[in-house]
This record gives sequence, structure tokens and C-alpha cells, in this order.
Amino acid sequence: MRRTRQELSKEETLEILKRNTSGVLALCGMDQKPYAVPLSYVYADQKIYFHVALEGYKLELLNQNPYASFCVIDKDEILPEKFTTKYKSVIAQGKITVADEHEKRNAITHLAKKYAPDIDPKDEIDRFWNQFLILVLEPETCTGKQAIELVKDGLQL
Repeated sequence: MRRTRQELSKEETLEILKRNTSGVLALCGMDQKPYAVPLSYVYADQKIYFHVALEGYKLELLNQNPYASFCVIDKDEILPEKFTTKYKSVIAQGKITVADEHEKRNAITHLAKKYAPDIDPKDEIDRFWNQFLILVLEPETCTGKQAIELVKDGLQL
């Protein structure tokens, strides 16, 4: 990272991934044009899991090039008088694979616990088991960054 003063610790970077619910997955699109799509996710077992349909553009692109970047923006406070924002963000990069049956069950259980913590997901998971895939991003790099204003002020969002 070029601006090392703004780099977040590994612990804080992972906490941002754990607590947030959505981010933007960026892939290499057709004819080398970028393609980015917002997705919900869960971070567990040092991996980022995405619940997706059985077919679609994302899967076509990943078959051509399995490498991706995933960006999560933590709470973002606009400071109009300074023409800036106070933010924290994370970018993870790595190869995406499709989960096998065991990892699929583990990941969908983590997703269900994150998004519906008070509901037993077993029946829903079993009912829709053959209608979705789990994509797995195992980060090769994962960096967190905060606005310079947070560094200067010693503030936390």
C-alpha cells in the first residue's frame, strides 16, 4: 500500500470483513472490460463466501479468469465542508473457486447465521440445496485502509 500511514492492522481489517454485509466483487469482463457486482457475503474460516445462482455472467467470467478483487466500504462519513470523507475500506484479492459439497454446507450455514441469526436454516438449506452455488474467495492479499482524517484525528468510526 502506497499510503502506509493509512493502512489498518490485520485485526481491524478482518473485523471490517466480519461485521459488514455487502461489498463489490470485481472481475475481468468480456474483452478485458471490467465487471463489478455488489454482493452479500460472509467471512469465515479465513475465506469470503458468496451465495450465487447456478448460472450467469459472473460464472462465465470466472470460467475465463478465476481471479477477483472484493471491496468492502465500512461506515463512510461525508465531510462536505472539507470535500472529503472519513471511511475505512478493505480490498481482498485472490482466486475464486466453487465450493465442494462439504464447504458449500459450511458456508451456507455461516451465511444463514449472519443474515438470519434467530432462524434455524436447515430446512431452507435442504429445500434449496440444488438451486445455488457457493463461490469461495481465498484472499492472497487483504488490505485495509482508512481516511487520512482518521489518522490525523486519531479517531475511530
